[in-house]
Amino acid sequence: MGGTKHSSKSAVKAKHENPVESALYKKITRRDFIKKVALGAAGIGVGAYALNRVLFQKGSHDLQAESGIFKGDAPSAPWKWSRECYHYMNFGKDTQCLNCPHHCRLKPGDRGICRVRINIDGKMYNLAYGNPCSVNNDPIEKKPLFHFLPGTNVFSIGTAGCNFRCLNCQNWQISQSRPEDTDNREMFPEAVVQNALSAGSRSVAYTYSEPNAFYEYMFDTSKIAREKGLRNVSVTNGFLNPEPLGKLCDYLDAASINLKSFSEDTYSKLNSGALKPVLDSIKLCVERKVWTEVIWLVVPTWTDGMDGIREGAEWLYKNIGPDYPLHYSRFLPLYKLTGLPATPVSVLEEARKVAMDAGLKYVYIGNVPGNQYESTYCPKCGKAVMKRTGFDTNLDNFQDGACKSCGESISGVWR
Repeated sequence: MGGTKHSSKSAVKAKHENPVESALYKKITRRDFIKKVALGAAGIGVGAYALNRVLFQKGSHDLQAESGIFKGDAPSAPWKWSRECYHYMNFGKDTQCLNCPHHCRLKPGDRGICRVRINIDGKMYNLAYGNPCSVNNDPIEKKPLFHFLPGTNVFSIGTAGCNFRCLNCQNWQISQSRPEDTDNREMFPEAVVQNALSAGSRSVAYTYSEPNAFYEYMFDTSKIAREKGLRNVSVTNGFLNPEPLGKLCDYLDAASINLKSFSEDTYSKLNSGALKPVLDSIKLCVERKVWTEVIWLVVPTWTDGMDGIREGAEWLYKNIGPDYPLHYSRFLPLYKLTGLPATPVSVLEEARKVAMDAGLKYVYIGNVPGNQYESTYCPKCGKAVMKRTGFDTNLDNFQDGACKSCGESISGVWR
């Protein structure tokens, strides 16, 4: 399965940028490497969290990580920036969240794994509502979405909280915090939409942390945004139950879904999550006509094994077809994995070739500004249709959803 270790064939063939990286790949197994370098530098707290996971009553993917519930950490009463949750059930005064596959069961006064859902006197509330801690007007390419309204801006919001514990999180300062502990601004759904319109944005993105954690805020905002002619974008780990995701799809136009690996073991240890619910979310979004692009962060020794990369690409080809983009993104040392090197570009390029050989038409390399595979190439004539450098997109060879050079249609949402 993907991510367990770098394949020996790949290690021999890859031409790494420096001899230190090359030595790491050739001489040290993933387990030894993590033990000697990454964990030695960053500590093992989150890894212990993942390993202490227990199975919940509904099956292997209904995961309730008991050690992740914050006992007695809820406020004594709802506050201004809270809403009763849309998906939960009661067991007397206990509540069980039905939003994501963790299915946290909370006693009064408890806080869930995501840090934003709480039980107050037998009702479940979300504390992340109308209080974003990150607000920006971003290029759509930053999400990254390359086949959805290229060259436009998207008004982007995020709150504290996340239902994962990724060792490599790039926004851990907010994703691993409570709403009470971040620097927030008041912006209820109507204000989000008005600000997006005033900024000239074409869409609203729910991003930065995990939007499924602030589901109620995202859902209410997306309804108003749709009424005002704006598109809605979710940048997500895909770890959401089918019922709330299905309801969200009524208003969702695009999803940038992070596929962390193609290994249940890696999902458990690296992310404190599970693979199958994410695969189900990808399929459901495509079935519901939500434009979907998949992002795979290639983490050295964790998710860079070519067998897993091949298996993931083949699954995408068989289950959603060849026309939805796949982005292989470069890992940079962050959070709990500062002992790892950045992903060698040669490994990213090898992953791209594997995915193209599996039949996918649009495969990109991210976090490497200036790399030729940031650009979109026509699957028929091979010419660059959209040239990208960072977040800048040149559309000179693209017209009305097609390649100007040969007229081949390019899959995506262009208007």
